[in-house]
Amino acid sequence: MTKKAHVTATLNGKPTEFLCEPRQSLLEVLRDELRLTGSKEGCNNGNCGACNVMLDGRLVNSCLVLGVEVQGRKVTTIEGLATAQGLHPLQQKFLENAALQCGICTPGFLMAAKALLEKNPNPTEHDVRHWLAGNLCRCTGYDKIIRAVLDTASLVPASV
Repeated sequence: MTKKAHVTATLNGKPTEFLCEPRQSLLEVLRDELRLTGSKEGCNNGNCGACNVMLDGRLVNSCLVLGVEVQGRKVTTIEGLATAQGLHPLQQKFLENAALQCGICTPGFLMAAKALLEKNPNPTEHDVRHWLAGNLCRCTGYDKIIRAVLDTASLVPASV
């Protein structure tokens, strides 16, 4: 039996504590320990982007980060995107543009798009396609996803 580590982090803006095995990925901790199932396991090797989260403001594949590595850090998951007032503008535009199908890739695309718009609030279509190249969609909804991100970018940048 492996000794579990005690980890304290800020998760979706709230101080959070959890226990995890040193070998557990952040994705496993989010889904299995904290019951935040929005981040999806696609490939479990960093190639699909379905498990994207923000770690200290940087986009990461949560399957490639150990849970113990988030000690003292800030993690934002798809569950932290919407507020009590409503959906995040990206989520709204994904709905309006029908930019989701089966939903497995959607949380990762949303988190990646948020990271892009925080870095570049006025991206070109090329910028969006390049930035989202690390996210895979098996339902081939790429054009609608790109359109949703560009539509969100056309809003007031402060809302992203």
